[in-house]
Amino acid sequence: MALAIAFSLSAPAWAAVPAEAETPDPQATTLDHIVVQGQSIGYKADNATTATKTDTPISETPQAITVVTGERIRDQGAQNVQDALNYAAGVRSDAYGLDSRTDSVLIRGSSPQEYLDGLRSSFNYYTSTARTDPFTLERIEVLRGPASMLFGQGSTAGVVNLVSKRPQAQTRREIGVQLGSFDRRQVNADFTGALSDDGTWLYRVVGVYRDSETQVDHVDDDRRLIAPSLTWKPSEDTSLTLQLRWQQDRTGSTSQFFGWSGSIASNPNGRVPSHRFIGNPGDHYDTDRTTAGWLFEHRFNENWTIRQSFRAARNKVDYASAYGDPFTDPLNPFVDPQQRLIRREGWYANTDVRMQNIDQHVEGHFNTGAVAHQMLLGLDAARFKQEEQQLFEGAEDRGGTMPAIDIFNPVYLPHTPPPFGPAVKSRQRQVGVYLQDQMHLGEHWIVVAGVRHDRAKNGLVGAGSEESSATTKRLGVMFHDWAGWSPYLSYSESFTPVAGTHAITGARYRPQKGEQIEAGVKFEPAARDLSFTAATYELREENRLVSDPDHPNTNIQAGKTKVSGFELELTGKLTSSFDLTAHYNYLDNDKQLESTPRHQAAVWGKQRFSIRGRDGFAAGLGVRYMSAFDSLPAPTTPSVTLADAMMSYDTGAWRWALNVNNLTDKRYFSICMGRGDCWFGSRRTVGLSATFTF
Repeated sequence: MALAIAFSLSAPAWAAVPAEAETPDPQATTLDHIVVQGQSIGYKADNATTATKTDTPISETPQAITVVTGERIRDQGAQNVQDALNYAAGVRSDAYGLDSRTDSVLIRGSSPQEYLDGLRSSFNYYTSTARTDPFTLERIEVLRGPASMLFGQGSTAGVVNLVSKRPQAQTRREIGVQLGSFDRRQVNADFTGALSDDGTWLYRVVGVYRDSETQVDHVDDDRRLIAPSLTWKPSEDTSLTLQLRWQQDRTGSTSQFFGWSGSIASNPNGRVPSHRFIGNPGDHYDTDRTTAGWLFEHRFNENWTIRQSFRAARNKVDYASAYGDPFTDPLNPFVDPQQRLIRREGWYANTDVRMQNIDQHVEGHFNTGAVAHQMLLGLDAARFKQEEQQLFEGAEDRGGTMPAIDIFNPVYLPHTPPPFGPAVKSRQRQVGVYLQDQMHLGEHWIVVAGVRHDRAKNGLVGAGSEESSATTKRLGVMFHDWAGWSPYLSYSESFTPVAGTHAITGARYRPQKGEQIEAGVKFEPAARDLSFTAATYELREENRLVSDPDHPNTNIQAGKTKVSGFELELTGKLTSSFDLTAHYNYLDNDKQLESTPRHQAAVWGKQRFSIRGRDGFAAGLGVRYMSAFDSLPAPTTPSVTLADAMMSYDTGAWRWALNVNNLTDKRYFSICMGRGDCWFGSRRTVGLSATFTF
């Protein structure tokens, strides 16, 4: 196994297969755990692997973690990962509203790192990756707060770990059709089962074909995806799962970067409609993504197990977009006194990313006196290579070549951008070694302690490189099962080497660092499929990537910042036929950071029922609330309350479902930023799906 690590860091070519999107999970390679993930478990998950890299009960984990199960993703009709997190505690899922390019979420006021099966899916911002389709997922695990002791590459916000569908022994074939708003037409399929009579070979094939428009004129949302996987299980102690994925997305940018005037503030010409497109003909955001990897596990005996996960990925993004320029003069972004013609900028990028990730660890169970240990010793490594051609085109009245456009009656004229310059090549390598011990002291006390050391090299071809290293720690103490109540206290740190450079200045990014203190309590009443969590925290961080106020498609780094808050979450079954998930978040963040609502709350419930003696009916209703907040000098982003609904009917092999998000078709903004722009939220979307299982 150690040879594979050296290979992933030094072997150049064939491992350069893909880059930026998928990733295997170091711990979910446990086949028994995979089977659990494949079952319908309602809304409450008992165990999770993201917080410890071991299959650990959530009630015994001294850190806040939320699991969005596959059933919940399906019931809520999530069309992307951002939608799937609408009702996740501690998460702001529509941080930047409707965005066809990426899933923009915040956890505790900061942007988390996205992982797929326990390995990081991206080493730069959205132009180096592609969106993961929720149909390919079994569940989403959200770890809130620093996680560098285990992952080494997670931000202070935490980790969003997407757990992909794996081969199952039980045969199940599913074909589904979706029709919905904005001419959405999708066909998806999921086939799994055994290839051999003795269950030694298992397979799974997941596919998605979609043609769709979006809320914004002239912006499509088309996808072609196939994800086959194969499991070899020669014995109960050994399993190897091979994973492949090919994905092609053809879309554009729904983010048009309108100014305050005409969106949230008054304009003598009225309001800009949420479907307005002010780009150029041919604008696009096209992604081609290919990944290949494996998940391996071997159990030597009842006490010792070794696991390895590897993923190679390649991702290409071709991006061309003309958009509003309210940044130069937020109070007057127009070039005419009638306040119709808004300045525009252009951003163009061709990005080619190759990435390899590997993680391997040994898990051991043993006792020292009265202390039971679950020890984890691991080593992971990553290599990231990016070649990117970038071009920025300024507004015509400011010396550039991009003409203004009438936002109330746009006329789309052909436009040819200047040619690209030479590609900028960036590289990053990272190796980390970690040690974790989950200790049970007596009947009730749990202590989780860990330490990790990382070394990273980040550089530009032809301009040298920078090396950095860090040691990160974690300590958590919990008193478990005190009449169902389990209070805990934890401390954790983060260290994240940041690849790439500022697109305008060329300055390299510095490593991002953070630390968190969290106190909370978890409660699981006896004989009830129900869980409650309360947590309060304080986060300190430095060098976080934030949007450049002068250029919306680039990032700069903030100085030292602080965020504090608390969260409440309730998930499970209130009755045998009623599932519920609800949460409340309070957040107070530093003025250097983008403002976020102090209060968020959401509740979703699903009732199963019969009609005239016929079972199989279900109805769901959810409400999401966000308080008003200020991003000075922008006008206040108003509070908003949104409703979502679902009706479904299961009969035999068929499932029919109707989902409506933003039920009242509310026109709202997720944020109006101090730099000058406002981001539209998603309008009402209606989806009808039919699924046949055989």
